[in-house]
Amino acid sequence: MRKLILTLALLTAALSAFAQRSYAEFVEQAGTVPFIVVDKTALTLALVDGQGKAIKEYGIAVAVNYGPKKVAGDHKTPEGKFKINELLYAKGLKHDFHDGKGPIRDAYGPWFLRLDVPGFRDIGIHGTPFPESIGSRATEGCIRMRNSDILDLKNRVKVGTVVIITPDPEK
Repeated sequence: MRKLILTLALLTAALSAFAQRSYAEFVEQAGTVPFIVVDKTALTLALVDGQGKAIKEYGIAVAVNYGPKKVAGDHKTPEGKFKINELLYAKGLKHDFHDGKGPIRDAYGPWFLRLDVPGFRDIGIHGTPFPESIGSRATEGCIRMRNSDILDLKNRVKVGTVVIITPDPEK
């Protein structure tokens, strides 16, 4: 029995270490720490330290359409390296999702972390009134998080934090 418990403990530890993803490949590109990696394939956002280890990982939703953002209204999430250029308190802001319900109050949750995406002013990481959308492709281009997660992330980042958004898989 003791051997079985020890074996299970070792196996659990090995699986945990195996499951923890490394973001080391992005450390040099980011240039500052901590930084964020948005994985559009895995639908995750990771806050990463200088060794490429995730400090914290969150579930997200990204744009409905695949590929890099090229024009307004294409419903694609940008790809590449960006910086947070504004931490905007978003409580009370409205947005019409064109679903027949009209403008929705608190559409961006409590915070909108605006990104410096060239040619686009309103792309960012924000909360949502639709937590059930996390883990799916549901946005118009932004990165959507649960409201509790955006509150946590906002307390861990600042203006200038680097955000790396990985490309979608080739179709």
